Amino acid sequence: MPRAILIIAAIAAITYVALCVALFLAQRSFIYYPQPKSSDDRPTLTLNLDGERVQVSTRLEPGPNAVIYFGGNAEDVSHSLPTLAAAFPERSLYALNYRGYGGSTGKPSEAALIADALALFDHVHADHPRIVVIGRSLGSGVAVHIASVRPAESLVLVTPYHSLAELAASQFRLFPVRWLLLDKFESWRYAPKITAPTRLIAAQDDEVIPLASTQSLFEHFPKISARACCCRRSSWGRSRSFCTM
Repeated sequence: MPRAILIIAAIAAITYVALCVALFLAQRSFIYYPQPKSSDDRPTLTLNLDGERVQVSTRLEPGPNAVIYFGGNAEDVSHSLPTLAAAFPERSLYALNYRGYGGSTGKPSEAALIADALALFDHVHADHPRIVVIGRSLGSGVAVHIASVRPAESLVLVTPYHSLAELAASQFRLFPVRWLLLDKFESWRYAPKITAPTRLIAAQDDEVIPLASTQSLFEHFPKISARACCCRRSSWGRSRSFCTM
């Protein structure tokens, strides 16, 4: 009997380790859902970064004001341009297509997304000194990081999260996700450094990012600069009225 128990325990342990390895190797397929390039003819800006071609969907307007938008994990950001144009009719719009998304080459990762976002901000800031940075869902982690190290005029976060590691740990409770995760997107770590006026838009019924995660992130922002509001659904279209600044 003891021998049988040891064999069963060994098999269970090997199986668990194998599952951990599989989760580690496949983790980015759970985070990023690259979308193909749209068939529309919206203008794009191409940035050549680290040997990759990063596409930025644009709507250009004269003047010093701009919006930079970072979308969700399965979003075609070019489809968000009409909504952004309605909310910011007099600003130029720049929506980053992450690596592997919308005609951009390469593979997405936290380091790549942040590096590309910084390069885009610097490129846009050369012509538009007043920039509103917007991040939705996955993109909120990018936006928070950028606003903590670049002079954003203001910051809008739609359904933001405390950290991706926290969300992943809640989905995979049986595994040491915090140790396995490569892309943590720890928004809470960068929030205290942000001085730009910030609006967090929570979604009460969001099935991916719990309201509690947004509330937890809000606590890390300087209270003098951050405001929060809540809508019942996570739709960007439903939320856009909150975002006009």
